Amino acid sequence: MIAITAASGHLGHRAVEALLKRVPAAGLVALVRHPERAGDLAALGLQVREGDYDRPETLAPALAGVEKLLFISGSEVGRRVPQHRAVVDAARRAGVRLVAYTSILHADTSRVLLATEHRETEALLRASGVPYVLLRNGWYLENYTEHLAPALAHGAIAGSAGNGRIAAASRADYAEAAAAVLTGTGHERRVYELAGTPFTMADLAAEVSRQAGKPVAYRDLPPAEYRAVLVGAGLPGPYADALVDADLGVARGELDDASGELQRLIGRPSTPLASAVAAALAALPAP
Repeated sequence: MIAITAASGHLGHRAVEALLKRVPAAGLVALVRHPERAGDLAALGLQVREGDYDRPETLAPALAGVEKLLFISGSEVGRRVPQHRAVVDAARRAGVRLVAYTSILHADTSRVLLATEHRETEALLRASGVPYVLLRNGWYLENYTEHLAPALAHGAIAGSAGNGRIAAASRADYAEAAAAVLTGTGHERRVYELAGTPFTMADLAAEVSRQAGKPVAYRDLPPAEYRAVLVGAGLPGPYADALVDADLGVARGELDDASGELQRLIGRPSTPLASAVAAALAALPAP
């Protein structure tokens, strides 16, 4: 039995799709906060159980009979360590034989603020005695391609990443890697640095411009100016701070990687930037 936490989220759904290509639906358990909203997962034949990071009492029953767990990190920055501790404790009590945790690229050395909670979670797993594998995912291509409408409207993509390279891949790529690990052997206590083909923000702007047929440039801004742009667009201050900090990490080279581990796990090249941009542009409403 394989369980997927946060199964109703973007990455969780992709992981379910990838796992269904390898194992019967009856062998999968979807852990979600609100089972009544997960009818689509139940319709696929999965067991749907309540598993809420903020309600530890739901986690042990949710993991009953589970052999392997895809532990997708929480999205609430600043709250993830206690949430993740609850999942690790529940996995230990339930006798889960392997926990695959979605961490962040180069979690052990990255100075990106978002890496802090991932490092602490990795330490929790190591100390728990539960067999684990660390899936250190790089940035998602969707972080960039899901927000192209403003770039097209203003003819620019703003940031503070300089000429730093971003080895991003699609959610589907990372989900396939997780499925390969959970249905394979020999992954216990392995650490996988998972990343796609690198590009710069200028490369991204040039690709959007080429495919959209209109000028789009990358505007590299000082951090304070970039933060002001984000806040002006309606982002909460703490979220804007995290995005600015991540761009500074990109500029330092912390979101780049050339290990090729993602490609080896999924048995194919990761999704190219051009393909991700094309799919995103095709999904935009007609002008």
